[in-house]
Amino acid sequence: MTTPSSGSGGDDHSPEHRPDDAQQVGPGDAGADKAAGQRFVLHKPGGEPVKTGRNLPLAIASGCLLGALVFFSIFPLPALFTLITSAGVLIGMRELNRAFAAKGMDVAVVPLAAGGVAMQAAAYFGGADWLVGTTAVTAIAVLVWRLKGGAGGFVADTSASLFILAYLPFLLGTWMLLIAHPEDGQQRLVTFILVTISSDIGGYFAGILLGRHKMAPVISPNKTWEGFGGSVIGCALAGALCVVLMLDGPWWVGVVLGLAVALAATVGDLIESLFKRDLGVKDMGRFMPGHGGLMDRLDSLLIAGPVVWIVLTLLL
Repeated sequence: MTTPSSGSGGDDHSPEHRPDDAQQVGPGDAGADKAAGQRFVLHKPGGEPVKTGRNLPLAIASGCLLGALVFFSIFPLPALFTLITSAGVLIGMRELNRAFAAKGMDVAVVPLAAGGVAMQAAAYFGGADWLVGTTAVTAIAVLVWRLKGGAGGFVADTSASLFILAYLPFLLGTWMLLIAHPEDGQQRLVTFILVTISSDIGGYFAGILLGRHKMAPVISPNKTWEGFGGSVIGCALAGALCVVLMLDGPWWVGVVLGLAVALAATVGDLIESLFKRDLGVKDMGRFMPGHGGLMDRLDSLLIAGPVVWIVLTLLL
């Protein structure tokens, strides 16, 4: 499910060895990034070395391991995937809670954890209606839970909790809508994963080898338009192949799907970058060796999930 780097510009997510799960940005990060960048070196067409900013063999190995875990939860019993997304809810919530707590915000962990796990099962067994209903009930529970804390910080605390609710378990729930499709749910989920990974791979290598023109230097300095072009090409090709070979649909639906995923994945990367900059953290955790925290790896996948569900629902 994960790749050497998400998005279209080869962002540096190399984790630091710090005691806290949410790793704070500090003056020593630049030196550590430089050291990490020496681990694996590519070269541009002119021979200039390119620093990738991470231990790529380790990153690829851990990504493949997680991908294998996901694959064997999809086949032959797709209901097992609810356990994967439920674990993702709990791990990701832990990382987000630590990051918000560092800013003095008190997240409603108990109702979010219970509701977030329930939302995964609701989406798989009940569909979109049950996912929306469970989300609404969880949102109400979050607001009620915070009443005991009084007026001080109420808006900040509930805003953080509702952000987590919408950003993590709700968007993960759309993955369950994909796999719950009665005819070809497993293939739809695999299509989603492969197309999104193609965005990451195409954007990563196009960005570090050809990247010249910055896309959003204020938000993510390493994102380039050349990297975005690589994402578009990778997604369009993967989308066309997946739709034709696995979903028995026309190639043009795959191209539309690929274009939508390329845009969604890039936006997801930028959202995650801005989120971490605002909270003052470099990586959300150290869950995956060579990758950082789980939330660092889910950025593009979280935003792409509902986009894939919408496109496939409307066009297939």
